[in-house]
Amino acid sequence: MLERYETLLSALPQTVWTLAPDGAVTLPMAATAPAPAGLWHPGAGARWMDSVHPKDRDRFGRVWREATRERSVVDTVVRVRLGDDPDRYRHLKLVAVPVPDGGTEPEWIGTVSDAEDDWRIRKREQLLAGMAAVPAARDLSEAFRMTAAAVVPDLVDAIAIFRVPQAAGYGSRAFDAPSVTRVAVAPGLPELPPLGEHFRLGPAADEAVNSQQTMLFAFPAGAPPGQLISDASTGWLREAGATCLALLPVVVDGRTVALASAANCRGNPPPDETDLALLQDVLRHMDGPLRRTLELQSVRDMALALQQSFLAPPPEVEEATLTALYHPADAAAEVGGDWYDAVSLPDGSVALTIGDIAGHDMAAATAMGRVNSMLRGLAYDGGPTASPAATLSRLDRVVQALDTPSLITAVHALLRPGPRDGRRLVLSNAGHPPPLLIPSDAPPRFLHDPARTDPPLCVADSVPRTDLHAVLRGGDILVLYTDGLVEVPGTDIDHSLQRLCERAEALSRRGLPLPDLIRSLLPAFPDRRDDIAVIALQTSPRTRNDA
Repeated sequence: MLERYETLLSALPQTVWTLAPDGAVTLPMAATAPAPAGLWHPGAGARWMDSVHPKDRDRFGRVWREATRERSVVDTVVRVRLGDDPDRYRHLKLVAVPVPDGGTEPEWIGTVSDAEDDWRIRKREQLLAGMAAVPAARDLSEAFRMTAAAVVPDLVDAIAIFRVPQAAGYGSRAFDAPSVTRVAVAPGLPELPPLGEHFRLGPAADEAVNSQQTMLFAFPAGAPPGQLISDASTGWLREAGATCLALLPVVVDGRTVALASAANCRGNPPPDETDLALLQDVLRHMDGPLRRTLELQSVRDMALALQQSFLAPPPEVEEATLTALYHPADAAAEVGGDWYDAVSLPDGSVALTIGDIAGHDMAAATAMGRVNSMLRGLAYDGGPTASPAATLSRLDRVVQALDTPSLITAVHALLRPGPRDGRRLVLSNAGHPPPLLIPSDAPPRFLHDPARTDPPLCVADSVPRTDLHAVLRGGDILVLYTDGLVEVPGTDIDHSLQRLCERAEALSRRGLPLPDLIRSLLPAFPDRRDDIAVIALQTSPRTRNDA
């Protein structure tokens, strides 16, 4: 009977075991019987929990405690270490039944069978079901969020997903906009530090992007190879006690367009080949949102090129310094209709314009080019004695008659020769933020109340427009800008304008050259939500010979 019993056990696709009340595991069959391929066999006196995967121990412990309390059947899948390798695990199906013995602690008899393939199929179906909504994500950030949430903490303890720009490479600007970075970390792990404007790829990530091959680095807990990864990643991996770093490129149409950086921490072993394959399957579901982002980026690049073709460097102006800049939005795949312009007139006067056309697409950029060209021609034709208000009225009539009207805000100004140490200024404002004056000997101020502007262009026929007059003394600075310089979502515009004045006053005290001062007026990198155009003129201060 014993021989028949052992023969029967050897024919089963499971390993049969017994667990004594003292915790000792034994195999009720001859040692010479062939072991089922690929299964872990506990030796005498071994504890199951010692060989259970760290991520499964809490769950498995709860299942086992409940079964021993209720003396019920245990039926679960758990990852168990293979042999003596601490980093190799396999999913096993564990079924155990208590054998009552006169009210004492029961003995358990059970089976262990290989469940790796079944687990892989079910887990893949579960993950991909969670990713079903990703192709319909509204934007890339939402797609990244769904993807990161799907894999943490089941597959990895932390993941960061970045979009890689077209010209990514070591030493280049690695990520076009940190706002499209999506990070997910398991509970209890430290938060990842924010990635600033100057974040760079490390050599390992750069190699993964260029080779389009998954790379896995395993290392002692909290001791990452700092020479291969960025300083920001190295610091976090040390703090989190990470044991590995996996770099998984996402390839669309033969080009790496995203990079996932995943880590396990707190003693958890590196992901095995199965885990990495599942991660790759999940990341492939970002193909649709990434493809749409690439298409938007292509349109954005064309619009930017069109805008730049109209934003020529300002001309040199006698006895004055003129500077301008244009900064596209960092946090959106859109381009607006912001523009600036400067025209030198024959008598030494200069016409300055700043404007913004409603819209954030190629149509807005195209309309900007047409409006800018028309206003430039009208300004030159009107000459130094023209009224800016009359020039904007003429532009309004022409645009509404010949073009598809769009809401346009603009400031058009003429600076004419005036006192020996300055210029006479006359301007008209069509619904635009008020010009900023930074006097050489007084606090900065706006040239008019923000609420006292004429209506924008293209809102009605024959809108009356007014001219405003001022004088720029030697060393004074006039700043014309678009709303991206001051508007922050959720912030009152009056408060933002006041902050601009305060920032301008602090910078003017430092005696910065005009180009440096204007660049320093830009908001902090994370707050640049919209396009920003600025044009500024500083009159030359009087010298002793002039006096």
